[in-house]
Amino acid sequence: MKNGFFLGKRVWVVAFAALLLSAGAGIPAAASTAAEIEMLLETQALTYAQVSRFVLDAADQGAFADPAQAFAFVQERNWLPRRASAEAPATLNGVALLLVQSFDLGGGLMFSLTRSAHFAYRELEHIGVIHGRRGQNQQVSGDILLYMTGRILGHLEAEQDRLALAGTRRERRAAARLEAQRLALAAQIYAHLEEQEIEDVFVDITEEGITIRLSDIQFLADSAEIPASEQEKLDEIAEILRGIPGRPSLRITGHTALAGTPAGRLLVSAERAQAVADYMVLLGVRAPGEIQTAGYGSERPIASNATTEGMALNRRVEIMILEN
Repeated sequence: MKNGFFLGKRVWVVAFAALLLSAGAGIPAAASTAAEIEMLLETQALTYAQVSRFVLDAADQGAFADPAQAFAFVQERNWLPRRASAEAPATLNGVALLLVQSFDLGGGLMFSLTRSAHFAYRELEHIGVIHGRRGQNQQVSGDILLYMTGRILGHLEAEQDRLALAGTRRERRAAARLEAQRLALAAQIYAHLEEQEIEDVFVDITEEGITIRLSDIQFLADSAEIPASEQEKLDEIAEILRGIPGRPSLRITGHTALAGTPAGRLLVSAERAQAVADYMVLLGVRAPGEIQTAGYGSERPIASNATTEGMALNRRVEIMILEN
């Protein structure tokens, strides 16, 4: 290769082009065959029109059959030096400006202030697209353009991988912090319940948040009225809920054992969930309308209804502390 650009091995550039072509990425439709790539590589001095056509296609900015139309497109957007003309030989700094603009590379602080070809060239030096002692006014051959375009595509792919990895890491850190917060809150709730010696109340961590489960909860016969013995439990739970920062959303659900009719079980479970929600409002845990309620009857058992113990566990109210 006469100009000795970059690695100085034309065979490497041809192999690089073939690799991109076989991968179906980075080689635009304007050079979509091996013969056309070879023709491009044989060109020692590309015009700005030829470069514009190639770069726009490679950057997915548009496929132009006519190089003159491609040049007009980039000239209108000021993506080339002002003095560039369609048939003039393309220089490194002019092509650098076109590449930075077409691939939206940012270009660094000085480029963002000046939008100049000089600082576009410096940005491509910085990210390794241009290296070696080369003059900014050096004419651009086909193999130089192909190499620079391939390097940019590789840079963009690596940047996407880096951002994806960083996003995954951020997500993992956020999930770990959330899990630690859940565990800490659940431990505090459990410690309070233990200290007050409250029986038949359990704490679970679920995907939705933390659930305080009141099993074998007793209501007055055939009603949703809460007896004094259960109110004492709810008083302690209300104290816990009032102390949680951020006022997280609450959902209270009622559940029954397998007794009575399905319609009756759904009705009584919904009424009892609402009764507990109303009592929480009375105790100042939340304002009216700030607590969701639902009744599921016997649809979501947590134990077998074939035993007295299992039925006691299924006859419950769950207070869910939801993630905001």
